Amino acid sequence: MTGGVERKPVRVFSTSQGSRLDSFGLVEWAMLIGIALIWGSSFLLIEISLESLQPAVITWLRSTLGFLALTVVPAAREPLERVDHPKVAVIGVLWLVVPLSMFPIAQQHIDSALAGMLNASVPIFGALVASVLLRSLPRVHQAVGIALGFAGAATLSLPEAVGSSAVAWGVSLVLLATFCYGTAMNLAVPLQQRYGAPALMMRALAVASVITAPFGLAGLSGSQWDVVPVVAVVVLGVVNTGAAFAIMAALAGRAGATRAGTAVYCIPIVSMVLGMAFNSEVVLPVQWAGIAIVLFGAWLTSRREHAIIRRIR
Repeated sequence: MTGGVERKPVRVFSTSQGSRLDSFGLVEWAMLIGIALIWGSSFLLIEISLESLQPAVITWLRSTLGFLALTVVPAAREPLERVDHPKVAVIGVLWLVVPLSMFPIAQQHIDSALAGMLNASVPIFGALVASVLLRSLPRVHQAVGIALGFAGAATLSLPEAVGSSAVAWGVSLVLLATFCYGTAMNLAVPLQQRYGAPALMMRALAVASVITAPFGLAGLSGSQWDVVPVVAVVVLGVVNTGAAFAIMAALAGRAGATRAGTAVYCIPIVSMVLGMAFNSEVVLPVQWAGIAIVLFGAWLTSRREHAIIRRIR
């Protein structure tokens, strides 16, 4: 009690439904496709960056460049209430610091195909966390869509991942990262609805930049500043981190974390198309089937949500 007014405890781990419960419209599909197009190149850019840069340097530069990119957006300067600062800090750690640190380390032990396949677990973790925080299970068609999306994404990546040298340590790091992604997307929903995606993600990236700075600076001595890896990490920071995370936060605020997470299922499709275009890779019949499964699963998950009356207080 302070001055006769009871202060309610701040709930850091809370979420809400999306602001738009209807089936995906043109805006939602455009955002989903945009995220898939951008993040579909992330694993390739990380591999290129690792040719001369230390993993900690890549993580720090991604966060810092993403933060700087969003500072030029006027909406990013929207003030946040002090009570929400701890929530933003947690999102910065779970959505950025941990995953962005884990993937470069993991890709020293597993290849990008296997990392991409494991990354498809993000919507599953997102749906599980949403069910716990909202105390409500997803609708049947959404659960089926999530399962089909994962199966389709795995089918797309499996032919390349079968021959990879899977190290349990690398696999564990990717799964930890995807769990953090799924959790953070849920926490971001109410804050995005309140302040907008640029304001939320600029501050979350600032938190990530500060936390990862000591490790990034320590890794500078072991890095070489070759042109191609540096260009790759700049694109990774400005586009694949600053812009893409803002778009994903906006989609989560509109559609909810469960439905927004299906964007991850489309990432292997983009990676495969890039392989066809630049590396003359051959697409197997089973992978064409995987594309159909992914798209059908994404459509099922994108359908209308029911309103949840009972919420955690």
